[in-house]
Amino acid sequence: MSRDPALDTFLAEGAELLSAMESVLLRCEQGSADAETINELFRAAHTIKGSAGLFGLDAIVAFTHVVESVLDRARSESLPISAAAAAILLECTDHIAQLVEAVAAGEQGEDPALTKAGAKVLKRLAKETGYAPARKATKGQPVAAAAAKTESYSADSDDQQRAAGETWHVSVRFGESVLKNGMDPLSFIRYLTTLGTIVGIVIVDDALPPLAQFDAENSYLGFEMAFKTDTDKAKIEAAFEFVRDDCTLHVLPPHSPIADFAALFRNGKESIQRMAEFLGQCGSLTALEVQVCLSMQEGGDELASAQATEDTSSEAAAAAKAGKDEPRAPKEAKSPDNRSIRVDGDKLDKLIDWIGELIIAGAATGSIARQAGLPVLNESAQQLARIVGEIRDQALKLRMVQIGSTFSRFHRVVRDVARETGKDINLEIGGGETELDRTLVEGIADPLTHLVRNAIDHGIETPEVRQSRGKAATGTVKLNAYHDAGSVVIEVADDGGGLKRDRIVQKATERGLITAGQVLTDEQVFSLIFEPGFSTAEQVTNLSGRGVGMDVVKRNITALRGTVEVRSESGR
Repeated sequence: MSRDPALDTFLAEGAELLSAMESVLLRCEQGSADAETINELFRAAHTIKGSAGLFGLDAIVAFTHVVESVLDRARSESLPISAAAAAILLECTDHIAQLVEAVAAGEQGEDPALTKAGAKVLKRLAKETGYAPARKATKGQPVAAAAAKTESYSADSDDQQRAAGETWHVSVRFGESVLKNGMDPLSFIRYLTTLGTIVGIVIVDDALPPLAQFDAENSYLGFEMAFKTDTDKAKIEAAFEFVRDDCTLHVLPPHSPIADFAALFRNGKESIQRMAEFLGQCGSLTALEVQVCLSMQEGGDELASAQATEDTSSEAAAAAKAGKDEPRAPKEAKSPDNRSIRVDGDKLDKLIDWIGELIIAGAATGSIARQAGLPVLNESAQQLARIVGEIRDQALKLRMVQIGSTFSRFHRVVRDVARETGKDINLEIGGGETELDRTLVEGIADPLTHLVRNAIDHGIETPEVRQSRGKAATGTVKLNAYHDAGSVVIEVADDGGGLKRDRIVQKATERGLITAGQVLTDEQVFSLIFEPGFSTAEQVTNLSGRGVGMDVVKRNITALRGTVEVRSESGR
């Protein structure tokens, strides 16, 4: 069975958001957790959770909600994001990435191992931040049953819990085109249950047309719900954020006057009588209150109209006040200037292949035009060749991407390896704007990872050794890229102790790669580190010592039609 293309979009965007969260959290570890940084983190977590909810990915929704709740507290400045908290949030980001990868692999059910691992991470998060919000996650029940049972996803226990708070009324009518736009109305209801408990729900299908006019691609559904929660109106409305432009949504707070219910629905497609019945069935109104609503209908349109005007104004004033009191994550603006789109790589490759065929056909046409000796035809063929050339150049530019995004990944690599080796490392990046073919950028990531890890493990000394040699305790790894004579040069440099020439010669002699006493230049000696199985490490660690890595680096770079050069200065 083919996968939903919308899910592929979620997976791609989720990976980008997680990468952005990782970069921000790495900055937070360095002490730059300002308000805008926290907002950026919160928006990313909120978007991941909301998008996952649309596909019923309860494990992602449940786990991410806990992270989002912690970040929400941080936004209100009631919970500082320390370096230690940022480190645990990085682990949370890694776990979300694992959940997303599981979905990409086709595993949309609950994985007990991942759930257990997630609970451990959340327990550490709770210990560090002092905040462990309980998490409600539906388990794929039908909408009617979703209100009856929710499962708690907490760092401390798996006990069943019910939503605290009071009962709100939520009324939603989805637009006819919501299905065509790739949205599932039921997914929004499932997601709503992550914020609380649906006490009662009524499916409104009054908009269904006669069978002869029924269009299976259109949506005619609406819902009336009594919803018990301890959250606020802004967060309830945010549950429908991805479809706000294609639905009619009304949220009434607890203890709203009956006049609000009558006035709110008077301009709707359903009659007051039908709405009163719906509200009684879902439990938002008692039988007596239903009768009051019906009597208000008999009181005439003028009274209801006046009440609607007054109540709408009150609601608008309350919303304005709430907007001042409650900070909300800004909704992403829909700018006509945002011209970026996602293009499948295979489609791009096929486009370039066809442009190649077009160039060949154009050249043949030009040859025929010249042989025909017709000036007009020859001029037309030359014009065609110029246009095809421009198309070729633009198509090739489509494949070019900046290497900066690849370089940025190494902030996390440097941070993790530095922690594992007990070293203090600073990463400096230059030339991030240098463009390469996307295939090269993808292919260079793995060799660069090996080089950076080796620079830290083998090259840079421990803080104590560096200070004894008159160096700063913090070592530096540099990544740089630039164009040179039609090629792209990528440099990995460190300010460590350099390659140990004598040690390399000794190991190479022991392994029979060179003979004892053989005279070699520095370049020849340094090239020995790329021999399969070669290592000068005294002991095997998680990072090095097995002699696998540098030979792979050279093989992969050679496969990309590149070369590797090594320069080293002892002590530097």
